[in-house]
Amino acid sequence: MSNAKIKKLQAAGWKVGSVKDFLQLSDDEALLVELKLSLADALKQARTKQRLSQVELAQRMGSSQSRVAKIEAGDPKVTLDLAVRALLAAGGTRRDLQKAFAPKERMAIA
Repeated sequence: MSNAKIKKLQAAGWKVGSVKDFLQLSDDEALLVELKLSLADALKQARTKQRLSQVELAQRMGSSQSRVAKIEAGDPKVTLDLAVRALLAAGGTRRDLQKAFAPKERMAIA
């Protein structure tokens, strides 16, 4: 989020901070959430780049379309292993995995 947007939100009375602070997560919990969301984003990008539907990806994985949708949505019940398998099945590379595992900080608005 740009600094200008943050300042605009704060001027309107919104509190802006990290997701970790907003949800009162430990460092480990915040890292796990970030990894899952990052993998979900990487999966959706890889799938659309390959022009695969969720159904086609599910078939490649031996899974269901609803499971692919849950992975892409960052469902907390989805394991890291399944998210990585989905990314690789969608044509993701080691570089995509490295990028997904690179630390980032997400913003929360309350």
